[in-house]
Amino acid sequence: MTRWFDILWWAALYLFFVFILQNRVITLSRSLTVQFCYLAFIAANYYFQVLYGIPRFLHRKQYFLFVTFLVAGIVSTAALRVPLVVYMNSHVFPASGTSQGLTSIFYSSLLNIAVWTIIILSIKLILDRMLLQQRLDKVEKEKTKAELDFLNAQFNPHFLFNSINSIYAHIDKRNPTARNMLLSFSEMLRYQLYDCNTNYISVDKEMSYIRNYVAIQQARKESRVQVCLTIGDSVTGFFITPLLFIAFIENAFKYVSDYEDKDNRVVIAFERKDNELLFYCHNTKEARNGSSIDHKGIGIANARRRMALQYPGRHALNIVDNEDIYEVTLNLQLL
Repeated sequence: MTRWFDILWWAALYLFFVFILQNRVITLSRSLTVQFCYLAFIAANYYFQVLYGIPRFLHRKQYFLFVTFLVAGIVSTAALRVPLVVYMNSHVFPASGTSQGLTSIFYSSLLNIAVWTIIILSIKLILDRMLLQQRLDKVEKEKTKAELDFLNAQFNPHFLFNSINSIYAHIDKRNPTARNMLLSFSEMLRYQLYDCNTNYISVDKEMSYIRNYVAIQQARKESRVQVCLTIGDSVTGFFITPLLFIAFIENAFKYVSDYEDKDNRVVIAFERKDNELLFYCHNTKEARNGSSIDHKGIGIANARRRMALQYPGRHALNIVDNEDIYEVTLNLQLL
């Protein structure tokens, strides 16, 4: 998109030079050539500043060095244009009737290149500033929305948590499955409400949360789905980002197959090797389900984003989506 915008921008500027700024004394063919050469030097100096001057000096607030670099670029491109103009006057348009000295050519080039370079650079910097402000406004809106969502999430679990205690007391004691499911759900809410408001949490608490979630899903699926949760003995005594794996586990239970004549299974495993936490999850799925990823949800996208922010360069996520198996492998380098 940026490349095409640049091409259209320079094409429009070229036409402006040729037809608006054209010297009526010279022919159109000469104007096309002269203005193209002018624009080529202006563009060369512009990209020289954009690629080197702005990021190395202006963005680092080294204003004097940036101005020096800008002036040096303008003077250099003006000086380089002089021999080209001399050659064109002598060989390309020898009968034009115009004659300029080297000093006149240099100062004319210097003035034009300086003016247009500064104008175009100013437009770019203004547009960049506007785009940056738009991004900042978007981030601020997202932050505000996240804070509101967080406050709402705090209220809702409180209400649910208090209600659960009342519901639990009314469940028939002869129905241990329902009581155990409600207890697991209560522990999950407690974890989300009181423990997950930090960037890192004890892995023991995270594993307890996952055990409760799997227990609920296992009871819900009953014997139709084989569920295997393995947590290695070494997965203890360190800290990780909370709720990082649950999106993949939820996805596995949501899209697990429901065959009557074949196995339906969800396999989840955690293991620690040296300074890495290894997570593996796979589920059988039916071909009619298509991809197991919930493209409309935000769970997996959110997990990817959080890993990018909190484990930059220290995680490896691999997802394999076959016709009948959906498999997730995640390696996290621990802090």
